[in-house]
Amino acid sequence: MKNIAAAHRFCLLLLLTVLPVFAHAQGTQNEDATMTDTPSAAVAELQTTWALAQYEADEKRQERSFETLLEKANTLIQNTPKNADLYVWRGIIKASYAGVKGGLGALSLVKEAKIDLETAINLGGGSLQAAARTSLGSLYFQVPPWPIGFGNDKKAEAYLLEGLAMAPDDIDSNYFYARFLLDQRQGEKARQYLERAYTAPRRLGRAYADQERQREVLELITEQQKQK
Repeated sequence: MKNIAAAHRFCLLLLLTVLPVFAHAQGTQNEDATMTDTPSAAVAELQTTWALAQYEADEKRQERSFETLLEKANTLIQNTPKNADLYVWRGIIKASYAGVKGGLGALSLVKEAKIDLETAINLGGGSLQAAARTSLGSLYFQVPPWPIGFGNDKKAEAYLLEGLAMAPDDIDSNYFYARFLLDQRQGEKARQYLERAYTAPRRLGRAYADQERQREVLELITEQQKQK
């Protein structure tokens, strides 16, 4: 019965597009960062195009957009197979695409997303190592456990905390850790991280994505206030 309930929960999460909220990335916050720490033009293009697809209102156009975006990411990785940032974004795109497709059929995409994020971490380097850990942690707490999926709350929190340690002022690392805490019914603690996310510095070249993420943060804060 527990596995069936987990399967139903996973379907619902996908239908409510919880998985697409993995989609985020940030450059390093270090003022002394070199140019190699800045996302490449190819990665920046994926980021921008993802934001347009993620917040597309028409579901059919949204699904086509993610399909095209995934093809683009595949081509980029074929041409540059050692670029960790590209694997981060392909993992993010796959998770988002899974959310659009919905249902248990999307589980294979989520598993592929996990592999991409793990590959990025193993490769090291790039500017998105915090994003890789935050996204992987989000997958671990929203996907059901074995035998249906690979969900694991302990691994989820470990990766989310690693991402937060690497990017303590980032809107996404705070937002996703807050979501995990809400899932664990730690509302008061989650509120701290939601407030940090809401006041986080905006990211260069991510104006639209940050605007929409801030809206999502505000919705969660408002929801919490109503529950008091």
